[in-house]
Amino acid sequence: MDTASLTGKDLAAAINADTTARAKALTERAGRAPRLALVVANEDPASAWYVNSLKKSAANRGIDCDTVDLGADASADTLRTELSVRSADPETDAIMLQTPLPAGVTLDDVSAAIAATKDVDGVSPLSLGLLAAGSAGFAPATAEAVVELLKHHGVALEGRHVAVVGRSNVVGKPLAHLLLAENATVTVCHSRTTNLPAVTAAADVVVAAAGRIGLVTGANVREGAVVIDVGTNESSDGKIVGDVDAESVRGIAGGLSPVPGGVGPVTTALLMRHVVLAAERPR
Repeated sequence: MDTASLTGKDLAAAINADTTARAKALTERAGRAPRLALVVANEDPASAWYVNSLKKSAANRGIDCDTVDLGADASADTLRTELSVRSADPETDAIMLQTPLPAGVTLDDVSAAIAATKDVDGVSPLSLGLLAAGSAGFAPATAEAVVELLKHHGVALEGRHVAVVGRSNVVGKPLAHLLLAENATVTVCHSRTTNLPAVTAAADVVVAAAGRIGLVTGANVREGAVVIDVGTNESSDGKIVGDVDAESVRGIAGGLSPVPGGVGPVTTALLMRHVVLAAERPR
């Protein structure tokens, strides 16, 4: 069986083109560009690379990006204060809190300080609650990117069985809610799931989002299933690889998203779209 490559390049380009046009129109109408506050409190090289990527993407879309570096030793109180100030600032349209956070500080400690109307990566408890309730709010961009990528490649979701491997608040749990909204039947798998290969092998669509290299192999996937790889892990030779053993899955799966080049570019494009959507909302 030929396995289709479910790339995100064309979808990301289409989203970016729309975002750029809307940002330009908004800038002309409001007299200023949409503004993103990117709050950072770490010295992680991978995080620094991603922050630079976001800043470049924002600039290309006509979005102003303020990077607020609080340092790797910032306290939870310092982070909450900065997030609260930015939430109250009328010149700041959107806020993103970059991870990892300083030692001893978790997202649960600080994310509630981000106003839901500016929480463009959907990390706050209120944003997650709005998503679970099916109300207006921003979904975590990576979770949304999975659904948009599936739709873009014509993968039917209504009535289909989707196995999501991973239950984090940034991908697994919010993705389950987004898939349910598409009328899919969803199984959320995790480290305590009994006989994980049997669960994934029964699914029409498998989404690997657990952060473990090679977690999903060809033996875990039924013939013709669609596999979406959300993982971004560094291998022993320094390459970025996913959670799926791509070589063993090819020839079995009907479609597989590559790493890199699959979910990643769509995630970044959606984050920028969220910034403009936040800026378009009436104050």
